[in-house]
Amino acid sequence: MTVALIDSGLGLLPTAGWLRHLAPELDLLLLLDPEGAPWGPKSASFVTDRLLTAADLATERGAEAIVVPCNTATVTAIDALRERFEPRIPVIGTVPAVKPAAATSQNLAVWATVRTTASDYQDRLIADFANGMPVARVACPGLAEAIDHGDVAAAAEAIADAAERTPRNCDAVVLGCTHYPLVAPEILQSLPTGTILYDSAEAVARQALRRLNRTRETRSVLGSIDVVLSGRPGRLPAGAHAYPVGRALAAAARVPREALISATARASVTAPVV
Repeated sequence: MTVALIDSGLGLLPTAGWLRHLAPELDLLLLLDPEGAPWGPKSASFVTDRLLTAADLATERGAEAIVVPCNTATVTAIDALRERFEPRIPVIGTVPAVKPAAATSQNLAVWATVRTTASDYQDRLIADFANGMPVARVACPGLAEAIDHGDVAAAAEAIADAAERTPRNCDAVVLGCTHYPLVAPEILQSLPTGTILYDSAEAVARQALRRLNRTRETRSVLGSIDVVLSGRPGRLPAGAHAYPVGRALAAAARVPREALISATARASVTAPVV
């Protein structure tokens, strides 16, 4: 059984990691869009077109579920995806974990991209699920981009800036961008001791398994991992290797046939003659 995950960049890694942990027998198809990234500043029509194109390719390759581990793509195009593929193929979107955070917190902050922070979507989410508590909206300019590039120094700078603008009385921070869990340890270090982070990756992975009626964990077989970059077979970008889950998924991913042929050709040129 194949599950496809679609995002413009590395935001799909946390959810893919949870799926690999919870159901390692699943085949994962990771579809990234480096040629169109980042999606955040792009128009709704652009994001919808890229997402539908990737989803069509995923279904051609046998995907039996489509996961969209991206808040921007979910709010922009999840309805179009579901109209095209459901009920034949379940489509699972991503929503920041405001509801569970509000259920256990007194003062809440939401870290997100500049676009998401200014969006009606986030305002509605807070109005619907924050139970009337004050919520600090903290934009994190440049953080997702730094994470995508594996730029640890730039990410640290963006985190420090966001932490400085987060009210000190906040006891919980919702990570409103799917990239941010990749630097969760660094975010925690920047916040007061005892602050709790909330993200959606595990919940999205579990929802995908529920939609597939695969709630029991089985570990007898290890599934494959394939990477597609803007429609072509490839490998996870170099930036993925900056994060433990990225390194683990990259190590398990199948090497595209083109890369194998290229490596063989190089070896034949450089191998010493005996």
